[in-house]
Formats: sequence, C-alpha cells, structure tokens
Amino acid sequence: MQTELILSPSDFVAITNQTLEYALGIVCIEGEISNFRISKNKWLYFDVIDSESKVSFFGTIFHLPGPLENGMVVKVTGRPHLHNKFGFSISVQTITPSGEGTIKKLLDALKMKLENEGLFKQDRKRMIKYPPVGIGLITSLHSAAYADFIKILNARWPFITVEVCNVLVQGEGAPAEIVQAIDYFNESNSNLDALVIIRGGGSEDDLSAFNDERVVRKISSSRIPTLVAIGHEINLSLGELAADKRASTPSNAAELMVPDLQFERKYLQQSKTLLVEYLNAPLQAEETNLHQVRLNLVRNLRIIFEIEKQKVENFKDLFVAYNPNNILKRGYSLVKKEGKIIKVETLKVSDAITVSTHYADIEARILAINKIGKD
Repeated sequence: MQTELILSPSDFVAITNQTLEYALGIVCIEGEISNFRISKNKWLYFDVIDSESKVSFFGTIFHLPGPLENGMVVKVTGRPHLHNKFGFSISVQTITPSGEGTIKKLLDALKMKLENEGLFKQDRKRMIKYPPVGIGLITSLHSAAYADFIKILNARWPFITVEVCNVLVQGEGAPAEIVQAIDYFNESNSNLDALVIIRGGGSEDDLSAFNDERVVRKISSSRIPTLVAIGHEINLSLGELAADKRASTPSNAAELMVPDLQFERKYLQQSKTLLVEYLNAPLQAEETNLHQVRLNLVRNLRIIFEIEKQKVENFKDLFVAYNPNNILKRGYSLVKKEGKIIKVETLKVSDAITVSTHYADIEARILAINKIGKD
C-alpha cells in the first residue's frame, strides 16, 4: 500500500516551482493577446490564447516593446511560476510581435502614440556642434557599420575623440543594452558634443531594437544631442525620428559629423589666394594712380618750366632792348649833370653837363635853350 503524500500549500508551491524550473525553465509561447490590462501604471497582466486554451502572463510595463492590445499575435518568453497567493502564471521576460501584419500594426500604433506626445517634432531638434571635439559611439564593435564609420571619420577629420560603448544591436537583449549605453554617456563626466548610434542594414526584425519604445524615449530624452543612422537609406526607424539628426547610413553619419580635411585645406588655400588678390587690388590701383600722378606732375612741371623759361627769354630780350649801351650804340646819348642822369626839361642856361655817347663823354655848357613848339 502506497503511503499518501501530504503537503502543505507552501510545500506544494515550492515543489511545483522546482519541478517547473527543472522540467521547463524558460518557455516561449505564441498566440493571441486577450484580457490585456495595466495596473497602477506599472504591472502588466494579459493572457495568450488559441482556439482551445489560454495561459496567463505577468510582468511590468518595462517589458513592453510598444503599445499592445487584444487580438495581437505575439511571442512571449518567460518562466512558468506558481504564486503562493495569485495562482499560476508565466513571468514575462520578452514580448515580440509575431507576423508582419501584427508587427506593422504595433509599430504604427507606437509611432502615432509618440508622435502625439511630440517626440518627433522638428522644433525639439538640437544643433550638433560642427565639427565636434568628442563623441560617444553606441554600436557593435564587431560590425561593418563600426568599421565603416571609424574609417571614414579618421580619413575625413582625424582630430576627434571617440568613446565607444559596445552593445548588441539586434535580438532580445539589444534594447536594454542600448538604453544602458545612452544612460552611461549621459551620466558620465565626459564633455561629449554628440551621441552617435549606428548599425548596418538588415530585415525589419533585425532593426526592431531601434523601434523599441524604451530606446526611442531614451534617445529623445538624451542630455547629449543625438545622431542616429540605422540600416540603409530606405530604412527609417522610430529611433531616427526621435534623434536630433538622422543619417541614411553609418558612412553618411561620419560624413555629416565632420568636414573633409582635404576639401577644407583646398578651400583655405583658395580663400588665401582670393584674400591676397582682394588686398593687392587696392594696392595695385594705388600704384597705377600714383604712376599716373607722377606722369601728370612731370608733365605739368615741364609745362611750367617752359613757360618760366619763355618768360626769362622775354625778360632777357627786354633787358637787351633796354640796355643803355645798346641804345647809345644806335646813336642816342645820355645827359648828365653832376654825374647824374637828368631830364632835359630840367636844364637851365649856364648849366654844366656831360653828354655820354657810345664813343665818348662830351663836357658842355648850356648857352641857350630853344624850346620846340608843339603843333
């Protein structure tokens, strides 16, 4: 006869949980959401059902990938657990929308919700210092996105300091690691000018971490301005919409972040050439003007010189013409009285005079004065 096993409720709960942990561990259940509710803005309750059965789940709102509602098909991972008061349920670890229609519906609902809250508004966008002195880079160190970004960044502008946080960029653990990296940079004492979050292309499922509500909100609330480049140009995640700046690819993110050193050198050389030409232009104009002034001055001085020379020649001619000796040569004479030239009309009878001619001085005395009458 088999001995009856009698357990207390607490013992039964403990044994059951040990059995579930050993036999099942973490389970993944896919089905349709039913009885979805949130309690006290913290606790999450819902059932996953199919046509015949239902399984209850319990978690927190931090497990939400976005807005959920009854009728959505999801995959939920968690640990089966028998609570000592509230009965059997599965403690949620991750929730993943299942099926393209459901994923799009969930994504559209989250986008509308965040858009209504103003997270994507253009007037919230901040300017990123250009070029930055230091940036925080959040990505996978083993990805092509990281290699492309660093290669282009160093080739274009090798004067920037890059601090890297290595994170998962896809999979269940990616959102939590990305959020943690953003918090790390925002809470550190580093004087970073920007946070850059990048990953390469992939399927919608591969990029889903950047549509996670936790990641989107954290990007939006970052103290440090953000630049996000996820996937290829055709991909557009909610994280990019919430960022201060978006780049089409990781390579484009590097191009937008810093100038091209070679181009800047050429630009500076061209600017230097133009500046020298600009500064030399007035000098050349003044040189030309001074040369013309010099020519004008020389020409004017020559004209003045010729005029003054002609005046001198005219004075010379006058001097020659009025030279008394030349007058005397023509037969004229000078009348002097007591050695001084006098006017004839001042002479009186008996005056002693000297008559100077070109050939000799003649001493004479006035005997008579016969005035010549006028007609």
